[in-house]
Formats: sequence, structure tokens, C-alpha cells
Amino acid sequence: MTTAPSSLAQPDQPARPLTRNDYKTLSLSALGGALEFYDFIIFVFFATVVGKLFFPADMPEWLRLMQTFGIFAAGYLARPLGGIVMAHFGDLLGRKKMFTLSIFMMAVPTLIMGLLPTYAQIGLWAPILLLLM
Repeated sequence: MTTAPSSLAQPDQPARPLTRNDYKTLSLSALGGALEFYDFIIFVFFATVVGKLFFPADMPEWLRLMQTFGIFAAGYLARPLGGIVMAHFGDLLGRKKMFTLSIFMMAVPTLIMGLLPTYAQIGLWAPILLLLM
């Protein structure tokens, strides 16, 4: 009986040390990941407040919360599709441009959500606009 070589075996040569460019890439990747989830974390943290502001006051609290998390789920499910599109254009136009655009496309809707009128101000349009953000 023979054993297959382990893919986890250490190579003969030691791993190369990280360069300054490697550290820059790691830092920017970490920043992008943190910013990517920032708006989702804020939305979940303030879900009860969002529900009270963007849905009717006579609606049961549990239903407002479910609708708020439904809007969250729509954004969360759309995220991979956006990633596929951005990756395609990143290969065509350059990854740095697409990274900058993706940061902008995450920051602007977060700002706009803070400026949206409430249900008391514009009625049914408030949750619709929130969903579009």
C-alpha cells in the first residue's frame, strides 16, 4: 500500500517574506471587507428604529421587524450578483477602478438611507425607497 503525498507537506524552500506591496494589498483588502459589511451591520443594529421609521405605526412590531429584515435580505442576496458584475468589469477596466467604484456604491446608499423621508412623511414610498437603496 502506498500513500499519496500530502498537499499539506512543507515545500523544500521556505515561504518568501511579505513585501511592502503585499502589506498594502492586505490592508486594502481588509479595508474593503470592513466597509463592505459596515452598512449591513449598521442596518441590522438599527433594525427596530428603521422599522418604526419606514413602516406604519399601527403595524405590529414583529411584522415591521420582519419587513425590515426582508429589505436587509434583498440587499444581502443582491450582493453576490453585484460582485459578479464588478469582477467582470474589473477584468476589463481594471480592478483599482472597480474597487473605488464599489466603495463609492456602498457609501452613497448608506448616506442616502440617512436622508430618506419617513413613512409619516411620504407614506408607502418610504419602504420602497429604502428597498432601492
